[in-house]
Amino acid sequence: MLQGQEVLRTVSESLVPPVIWYEGLARYQQRGMAHVLATVVAVNGSAPRALQAKMIITQDGIVDTLGGGGLEHDVITTARQLLSGEISTTVSKQVKPKVSEANETSASAPSKAVRRDAVYTKHYPLGAKLAQCCGGSVTVMFECFNVTPPMTVLVFGAGHVASALMTILAELPCQVDWVDSRPEMFERYLIDKTNSSETGQAGNSAYQNPTPNQSQLYQLPRHIRAHIDDDPVDFVRPFIEQGGQRFILVMTHDHSVDFELVRAALDTTSDICLADSKRSDISLPYIGCIASSTKAKRFRDRLIQRGYSEQLVNQLIMPIGLPIGGKEPMAVAVSIAAQLLQRYHQVAL
Repeated sequence: MLQGQEVLRTVSESLVPPVIWYEGLARYQQRGMAHVLATVVAVNGSAPRALQAKMIITQDGIVDTLGGGGLEHDVITTARQLLSGEISTTVSKQVKPKVSEANETSASAPSKAVRRDAVYTKHYPLGAKLAQCCGGSVTVMFECFNVTPPMTVLVFGAGHVASALMTILAELPCQVDWVDSRPEMFERYLIDKTNSSETGQAGNSAYQNPTPNQSQLYQLPRHIRAHIDDDPVDFVRPFIEQGGQRFILVMTHDHSVDFELVRAALDTTSDICLADSKRSDISLPYIGCIASSTKAKRFRDRLIQRGYSEQLVNQLIMPIGLPIGGKEPMAVAVSIAAQLLQRYHQVAL
């Protein structure tokens, strides 16, 4: 467990932007942020940086450098075009210049690019075109990560199954908000248990960047945020309205709370579809509720009686998880994680 100064260092490090490429790579990978790793993979003659120099580019920032100047400007522009999908993914053939020809063509040859799946390479003659007088040429490889948004999950309830599920989600590229009204359910994850009586929203230190006086600090992966809230229904609408693939898991200790959370999710989905059917960034969320067959039937009957259409009610996944067998918390958690991944990759592909 992190203690004292180590906790403060973890918080302060999360507030400081990374300056070295491997720091940025680790942070953006953990958070599931879209980014490009640009690497110098070939050098002919004089160049601003050596072979294997790297930098990270996101839509609104950079980490490290490939030497500045026109070369770096074009690398940043190209990387952001890849992130936004502006560059065609059609595979094109590229004839690489011989080493002896590199200097001869540096002043006039255009930059050429080729994309092979998720890896994109571009050759840069460092001449008049890039306003750099190094006289050589470099080839840069662009590797795109998290261009498809990561799986985004909202989990209600911190019981045995949810806790087991977190051990799985901790190892997956996803973003998780984990909500429960009972502070004691998160005590096992507290870094400083002397503040375990604190109530209100509490977030993971490295993800939400709080200070020790603002919220509790949990020893959870950066992509899993814990929240303590007496009214969890308030999380539903903002979560769905963000658009994209959304996964809601309802598994609290109270069946009446489960029912209200399910209703809120169905209401929000219905409202969004009616209000703006032309929005391409809104898709029907996965709404799952842990349940026995009896509970599932009771919930569906009550929803129909309250005027919900069968088509809308059929969007509800009850019980959740693939039918792989086993009732142990980890077995159920494995079945849920497998179903989420199956749904996520079906849409992502």
